[in-house]
Amino acid sequence: MKIAMISDHASPLVAMGGVDTGGQNVHVAALSAALVRRGHDVEVFTRRDDESLPERVRSEDGYDVVHVPAGPATRIPKDALLPHMQEFALGLRDRFAQSQFDVAHSHFWMSGLTARLASRACGVPLVHTFHALGIVKKRYQGTADTSPPERIPLECKIGQSVDAVAATCSDEVFELVRMGIPRSRITVVPCGVDTEEFRPDGPRAPHGDRFRLTTVGRLVRRKGFDVAIRALAALPDTELVIAGGPVAGSVHDDEEGCRLLRLAEELGVRARLVMPGQIPRDRMPELLRSSDVVVCSPWYEPFGIVPLEAMACGKPVVASAVGGLTDTVVDGVTGVHVPPRNADALGRALRRLLTEPVQCEQLGHAGRDRAVQRFSWNRVAGETERVYESVLREAVPRAAGGVGR
Repeated sequence: MKIAMISDHASPLVAMGGVDTGGQNVHVAALSAALVRRGHDVEVFTRRDDESLPERVRSEDGYDVVHVPAGPATRIPKDALLPHMQEFALGLRDRFAQSQFDVAHSHFWMSGLTARLASRACGVPLVHTFHALGIVKKRYQGTADTSPPERIPLECKIGQSVDAVAATCSDEVFELVRMGIPRSRITVVPCGVDTEEFRPDGPRAPHGDRFRLTTVGRLVRRKGFDVAIRALAALPDTELVIAGGPVAGSVHDDEEGCRLLRLAEELGVRARLVMPGQIPRDRMPELLRSSDVVVCSPWYEPFGIVPLEAMACGKPVVASAVGGLTDTVVDGVTGVHVPPRNADALGRALRRLLTEPVQCEQLGHAGRDRAVQRFSWNRVAGETERVYESVLREAVPRAAGGVGR
């Protein structure tokens, strides 16, 4: 198949570059690479955000990245990109008209908006992955949500008009059905993990005599790092590493970073809190391997790649029972679920695990097995491939019957 992958604000080339990454960058890069290994021709379309970027780049993994002009060629926060999406859609339409794509796959809601316009004009079936839903973000962030007001109604229209939705977890399926998207059009296809890069054997980051807890993510409130810090207050002889922060500069220059440091001072655990800022992706496995337990304590989480990476490294995970974490982490098998925003419950779960190394080892072995068997990128690509084949089968009868797309 010839596949058009659309990721308007998250270039897969950034994932290859190291520190300035997000879950969507990693997902698009890894999925595209896995599809190429399965014999497909993949082109990824993303917004040009730097004048120096060439129009087309061949990645080391064999897929092409095409930079589409849309607004000024500079970094723009994704929540401010909507005014430039018509230009992006027109650029997509021109490129779709020049190439015979079998299927298109859009990632995030603005990519879905632009890809729908381009695919409809050129008769290309469209699969969409939301990665996160505006209605869920609004529910948890309220007035702090910076998404444009058009996001929620447009997401409903996108979901109802594409040929298929690849949801990343079962919790998302529930939300999509509530939005009026037919259940028959939704298939769960999770995110994946590189089980060769993230594995139990290999270098470990330097580790002192204390137990080590590690949590990873952008320094935003919904990640619940404050919950982990409060839990740390009840865990003597334990350090907490929070890996994440601004792209440049120190966590001391970051508003949320400063809030977390102040909280640690107030609770008397500042000496046991380590905040190294962003960790380059190629160093993440050694940090996870050095951990006794990996903590994921967000208020909500659309999917969550960090638990998969920890499981692939053979580490137990204590996770909030929210969103995709209820799918990836199996309570009592690969880790432990705790109620979100509950530092006491998190502290109790961590205390039990840190005093039972045999159980930690058992959870870690089970996590590694689950990561390899369920979440390898080859398996995820195969499931994605079957979604593509399904929409192509549906498209043939419609075309034969003369029904317009």
